[in-house]
Amino acid sequence: MSILCATHFSDAAQRAATAAAELARKMDEPLFLVHVLPGDLSRAFGQPLVDTARAALTDEVRRLEKLGARVSHQLLTGESAVELARFAEEKGVSLVVTAGPTSASPFLGLGGTVDRLATTLPVPLLVVRDAEPFEAWVKGERPLKVMLGVDRSQTYMVARDWVKGLRKYGAVEVVAARVYWANEEYERFGLPHPMVFQQVTPELSRALEQEVRSLVTSLDAEGQPVRVRLEPGLGRIADHLVAIAADEKADVVVVGTHQRRALGKLWSVSHHALRLAKMSVVSVPVMTERTVEGVVPTLRSVLVATDFSDTGNQAIPHAFSLLPGGGTVHVLHVSDKVVDREREQELKQRLQQLLPRDAEGHGRKVELLVLSDGSSATAILKTAERLSVDVICVGAHGISGLKKALMGSVAQEVMTRADRPVLVVRPPRA
Repeated sequence: MSILCATHFSDAAQRAATAAAELARKMDEPLFLVHVLPGDLSRAFGQPLVDTARAALTDEVRRLEKLGARVSHQLLTGESAVELARFAEEKGVSLVVTAGPTSASPFLGLGGTVDRLATTLPVPLLVVRDAEPFEAWVKGERPLKVMLGVDRSQTYMVARDWVKGLRKYGAVEVVAARVYWANEEYERFGLPHPMVFQQVTPELSRALEQEVRSLVTSLDAEGQPVRVRLEPGLGRIADHLVAIAADEKADVVVVGTHQRRALGKLWSVSHHALRLAKMSVVSVPVMTERTVEGVVPTLRSVLVATDFSDTGNQAIPHAFSLLPGGGTVHVLHVSDKVVDREREQELKQRLQQLLPRDAEGHGRKVELLVLSDGSSATAILKTAERLSVDVICVGAHGISGLKKALMGSVAQEVMTRADRPVLVVRPPRA
């Protein structure tokens, strides 16, 4: 693997090349310094322009080699984004580095080379606006401060994994920011709405904090815990993330991207972050074919629901079997009737009687929950969101007939709507 730095020899491009050289030295990777001559200019000015560009590349390589990097250079001709993407794929580079669009660029670089690179590159793109933090990080003078926007999307997962990989090379201080619309989150978590529009209750804050913590657990490191910041907002998420990054004095913002084009860019967080951020930005593409590293996920919490039927009850021991190393099992019953305090205690006693004998062994914790809701599936899903569990476990009734009945209506709806793994326990064959 290697690093590619695109340059057009401006002051900003030199700063980006410096950052690329420092990173290449830190990661012990070779660095390609590439300049792309537009085809029309090359045809118009011929060999003198080519010679001038090669001389400039040679001078820049000498400067970067003094920083300790292993540098080679390449002069290409054609459309910049297309040629750089092709070269990156051909050489198998792991990161492309470039300078950001200047303030004089039309629409902050909309449609420019950086914008086009972000939608075509098969590898992460680092847009450098200040090289000093990278230089200080490489020298071990201070941690690199990274701002990471958190949600449950695939784009977040690839951004998180990239930051996790960066920690192999030095101290990285991570700020995890969660931008949310309060009214939407009350609905998702199944929490009561307050009387005041966009008011944030302690219950909502706790649910969001728990969810974010579960999503950044793999980034926590000894002496380098992730700091969580929750931010209510309206409008574009990117505007809020950039503002939080500025307030936190982050060195770099890391975002995942689906590499949307045309009108899809209107709601793209990565697109607007690349354009608007005053600090460096890394855009990590979601690959259609990602390399599977074979990392086994660690399960820390399970939600199991039962309707007190034989099949529903059989799901409970299966839920405990998912946490042999400890964690929390949330055991839920959803009543179709209003439950008063006395009835709630009776139902919790029934749940208690269904627990395995070693339920609280091996470091496991148990929480019993009774809810009243018109829809069991909706209550299960909202509870899973609110508790931020790793897995949902439900029983399916083996009734013959329609597919819905065959699966069990609640189990089928949970499987259809859930955005996390679901274990469905089928009854034994008669």
